[in-house]
Amino acid sequence: MAGGKQSARDKMIGMMYLVLTALLALQVSNSVLEKFIFINQAFEVTNDEKVENNAKKLESIQKTVSDAGDREADVAVLTKAQEVRARTTKLLKDIEVYKDELVERTGGIVDGVYLGQKNIDEASTMFVNENEGEVLKENLNGYSAFLRELTGDESIGNLAKDAKDIPVFANDENQNMKGFAELNFGHNTPMVGALASLSQFQSDVISEETKALEDLAAKVGAQDLKFDQIVPMVKPHSKVVAAGTRYEADLFIAASSSSVSPTMTVDGEEIEVVGGMGKVSFTATPGNYDKSGNSTKSFIGAISVKMPGGRDTTFVDTIEYIVSKPVMQIQSASVQALYLNCGNELDVQVPAMGTSYNPSFTTKGGSNISGANKGEVVIIPNSAKVTLSVSSSGNLIGTQDFKVKRIPKPEIVVYGKGGPVNLKRGVKGAPRSLKLAAEPDESFAQFLPKDAKFRVSESEVNLVRAGRSVGSVRPKGPDLNLSSLASQAREGDALVIEVKKVQRRNFKGDIENFPNFGPRIITIRIN
Repeated sequence: MAGGKQSARDKMIGMMYLVLTALLALQVSNSVLEKFIFINQAFEVTNDEKVENNAKKLESIQKTVSDAGDREADVAVLTKAQEVRARTTKLLKDIEVYKDELVERTGGIVDGVYLGQKNIDEASTMFVNENEGEVLKENLNGYSAFLRELTGDESIGNLAKDAKDIPVFANDENQNMKGFAELNFGHNTPMVGALASLSQFQSDVISEETKALEDLAAKVGAQDLKFDQIVPMVKPHSKVVAAGTRYEADLFIAASSSSVSPTMTVDGEEIEVVGGMGKVSFTATPGNYDKSGNSTKSFIGAISVKMPGGRDTTFVDTIEYIVSKPVMQIQSASVQALYLNCGNELDVQVPAMGTSYNPSFTTKGGSNISGANKGEVVIIPNSAKVTLSVSSSGNLIGTQDFKVKRIPKPEIVVYGKGGPVNLKRGVKGAPRSLKLAAEPDESFAQFLPKDAKFRVSESEVNLVRAGRSVGSVRPKGPDLNLSSLASQAREGDALVIEVKKVQRRNFKGDIENFPNFGPRIITIRIN
């Protein structure tokens, strides 16, 4: 399709038209013809809307010229716009005549149905044999030449092209020798396909007119910079005010012109302009903070507008702003120190960042796992010191150092049927079973219950009499079956328990041997 601005709908219709044209060359059946009818209808609806919009553009130019006092330069622009509108209207009507004639020659329309929609001869007869295709080509390209001369825009290309002038066909030996008429309306072209082609050419014409009218509208009032959009603005000294302090701001009027399209940049990068206002948005990066936690930064804002006489003028200003150091709030059971090889759960929040807070974490001296909620992280230290770095959307917010404690050793406690065994008093009679428990440090278990799960996995129990062993067992696990020793035991003997191994289950469910425990030797007297 031709140049000029195209909506997403225009592009979609054009693409579907090209695809269906290709399918038609493969002699695809009735479903393709139905799609051509749809494409033609879509073109016609869109074309009507665009014609109405262009009429409004001309009315807008007329009003602008009138409001400015019908100055000679502006009236000359209006005259050109009216010529474009008149030339476009005539060409669209000429193409519409072709469409009406083609429909009539193939049987007309009954109840909204094209009776000759499958006709594959009449389009070729009319546009190739009767030479109407060459007439259409001359009219389309004459329109393009008219716009080039009127606007001085030599980039406007011809609307009607032979196959050799279209890149997709230029290297196709089966197509590149075809002229405009044969390419678009040649042998076996169904009537509805020809209708869609004609509607497409109408769309191309309207698009070129739109661009021409927009260019001309921009030239109206070229000698003026007229401000017609006025809004009140407030420039506060600070948007954050503590209770009891004064709020101070400058109140003024800001004006812009709807007839010019300023170009605005921030540090050389062009930004979006909406309603004459540039939308400045960037991520504040950290800097060298002062004692108050502030860092002064700046950016260069530039606004370029076309001033009276056609010259471009750029207004430049350096705008300072202050970046305050974000304050991290870290919540956990123990913020001052973490435990080695444990899953230390932290909740890191930066209230000043609000909803823009999008944290990520890196850890030196350990590893980390992000939690389910924003700001939650699990730190697993593997050294004596851990440094947690917190970033948001790739920008470093700050770091926090933590000391790392070793896991306190669990206490080995012997349990009988009635509870813990009193090691000072001993037991009355030899027990047939006991249980060993590795009980965690109370404070550690409170802070990290998921990492405070210990278990005696191996031990050795000797029945000692007069300083020597008279029997022993090596239980695997915390439960001690002492039946074989109980049958040999006498009053005055002792059970000597040596704990060989203790295991710990960490927060991930992994089992590890834990060598730091006590006591390792436990003696129980038999009374």
